[in-house]
Amino acid sequence: MSENYTKPIPEPSIDSQPFWDALNEGRLVFQACGDCGKLRHYPRPICDECYSDHVEWKTSNGKGVIYSWTETHHPFHIGFRGETPYILVTAEFDGGVRIQTQLLDAKVEDLKIGMHVEVVLTKATEDLTLPLLRLA
Repeated sequence: MSENYTKPIPEPSIDSQPFWDALNEGRLVFQACGDCGKLRHYPRPICDECYSDHVEWKTSNGKGVIYSWTETHHPFHIGFRGETPYILVTAEFDGGVRIQTQLLDAKVEDLKIGMHVEVVLTKATEDLTLPLLRLA
């Protein structure tokens, strides 16, 4: 990707900024409760298990399994117009954390729940790295 990146750019919050910073450093991290240890994603200020506001960040090995997917045919933003159809996958990682992102280089007819995937960190712009997926 390049300076011609035309898709929406995330606007990190105070809670999600460490997630985006880690991606730019080449690491996938998930927020963890500093008290009970529950992992969570999307980043947020309070643990939904014990209601603690003590936050830690845990590095993930970037390996997960397909939980669900959809093939997108309609570009809901002009920046995606040239890429349709594309596959969006919900992948589950250790600790039950799930993320949804684009699956690269795969055909929807070849997918099965539970297939192994791995994160591919992709530079979208100089300041934005995205966690995409590919079959492992």
